[in-house]
Order: sequence, then structure tokens, then C-alpha cells
Amino acid sequence: MKNYGGYFDIDRKLEEIKSLEQEMTKPNFWDNKEESDKVISELTNLKNISSTISSIKEKLDSDNELIDSLEENDSDMLSIIEEELNSLKKDIDELSLNIYLSGPYDKNDCILEIHPGAGGTESCDWASMLYRMYTRYLEKEGYKISILDYQVGDEAGLKSVTILVKGTNAYGYLKNEKGVHRLVRLSPFDSNNRRHTSFASVDVTPEIEQNNEIDLDEKDLKIDVYRSTGAGGQGVNTTDSAVRITHLPTKIVVTCQNERSQIQNKEQALKVLKNKLLLLEIEKQEKELNKIKGNQANIDFGSQIRSYVMHPYSMVKDHRTNIETSNVEKVLDGDINLFIEENLKKEL
Repeated sequence: MKNYGGYFDIDRKLEEIKSLEQEMTKPNFWDNKEESDKVISELTNLKNISSTISSIKEKLDSDNELIDSLEENDSDMLSIIEEELNSLKKDIDELSLNIYLSGPYDKNDCILEIHPGAGGTESCDWASMLYRMYTRYLEKEGYKISILDYQVGDEAGLKSVTILVKGTNAYGYLKNEKGVHRLVRLSPFDSNNRRHTSFASVDVTPEIEQNNEIDLDEKDLKIDVYRSTGAGGQGVNTTDSAVRITHLPTKIVVTCQNERSQIQNKEQALKVLKNKLLLLEIEKQEKELNKIKGNQANIDFGSQIRSYVMHPYSMVKDHRTNIETSNVEKVLDGDINLFIEENLKKEL
């Protein structure tokens, strides 16, 4: 079997399954629900891969038997074989995606952020539409989401939103959504009903467990507390519990307001900041390696990756794969698997 990206080793995966199963038998396994959920999720994913491989092998053996029994001009048998091969291709495509999603951080939880571009209310509304699109997608795929920060727009939409996404391969599936998303439509905020183009940026970072490697100097941090402004449960916006941390050397800003306690929000914000700083260091190292290799294939953050056109025609087009669909409403309702999978296949 092809070794995608050098990440997949079937024997190693079988050993990982055994190791996780042994871990589940430990007396204190259920003491930490968050950690136990991660182990169960990872084990389920590995077993699904193993099961798919077994299924493909069985189908291959069955197809070989059908081919051996094929007689000349046997159109019925030929039709059955063709149907089996199509089914086999689908299984292999799904397996290929799972195999690719075995990279260093692909299986991790992730942090997804959406920010409107220039354009005031139009862009804030577009950011809100993207927020709905991603939350609908994540709900359909069974991921758990937690809103770390939600800043309401002045007139409509949102100024920014930060979402913690939990589940196996959360980062792997969402990583290629990073970039600028463009909307073209007849503006509901324009009294003359003119066509407007709006932009919003999406950022996706993995939640990296090794973030304790990052040492933060207090003098490099500007910490502000304020009253929560987003939609939250009762009591969330009655005290100055929201926290904004600015890392002065890099100008990175993180906010958290989903917890009632200022201490809890500060801890979560520091965790997000450490993730960003660690990822920044990793990206610097990769850029240096790319310079040495002469590799200019990476897409820099800020480049336009996808257009959503609602007027004068209907089309969503991914500019990296040239995959497109005319069903804009379906995409905005969270049906983005086509674009996610095509971008993963592009990297196989």
C-alpha cells in the first residue's frame, strides 16, 4: 500500500490500537474525562482505519474470484464487477484521507478564528455567515465546539469569533480552511440593492499539547479584563470576567470570555497564546527549510482561497483545486466536505 506522506505504517497503527486498549484497562482511566474521551476517540478512528483495510482486502479477493469466473460476453457478470470496483474505489478514497490525516498535528483539537475584513457591516455579516457555515459543518460531523470569544458587530454580524473544536482529526480536516474567503452578493444593507464584495479571514491552529515548552515573560504580556459582550449564559456578562492578552513582541492578541471566572478565562487565553507562539516558531523553521529547498508551494495566510458568488450567478469555487458547485445555499448550510476532501487529496 502507498505510504502517504511517510506518515502511515500499518504495523505501527496496530501497535497503537493495542496500547490504547491497554490504557483503557488502567484503574484510573476514567478519572480524567477529557483525556479518556481523547483516547476513546483516537481508538475509534484507528479501528475504523483497520476495519476499512480489512473490508478493502475482502472486496479485492471477491473481485479476483469474479474476474476468474468471468466468461466471454458475460455482460451481467461484467456489470457486477464494475459495480464492485466503483465501491472499492470509494473505500480507497476514504482510506486515503484517513491515512493522510496521520500527520504530526492532524488528529489534534484545533482553534478556529473568523475575522471580518475591511467593509464595516457587510464584512461583519459575512463573518457571521461563515461562523454559521462552520458550526453547522462541525455539528453534522459530530465535533464538540466551545465558543472561547464572540464579539458582536456594531450593526450586524460579528467582529470576531474564536472556537475551540474538539474531536479526532479536527485540525486535519479544517487546516486548509485557513485563508481569505470572498463573498459577492446583492447587499441587504444597501438601500439601492447594489452588488457588494466582502472579505473575511479564517485562521486555524492546532491545539498542541507540548505548549508547556513555551515560556512566557510577564513583561511581554499586556492583560486587559472587561465585561463579556457576546451571547452567553446567565451571569456571563455581569462581571469583568473576559480577558484579552496581547503578546507585545509579536502583537498576537487572544481573548476568552466563555467562562464565568476571570482566572479560568486567563488560563484558557494563555493556553491559546502558547499554541500560537509554538506554531509561529514551527512555521519560521519550515520557512527557513523552504528557502533552503527552494520550495515556494505554501500558500501564505491572507491569500484568497475561496469565492462564494450569489449574484449575478450562483457559484462557490475553491481557487486552489478549481473545484466548484452552483449550490451556494447548501455550502453555506455547512456542506463543505467537497472542498475539504479535494484539498486533502491534492496533498496526497
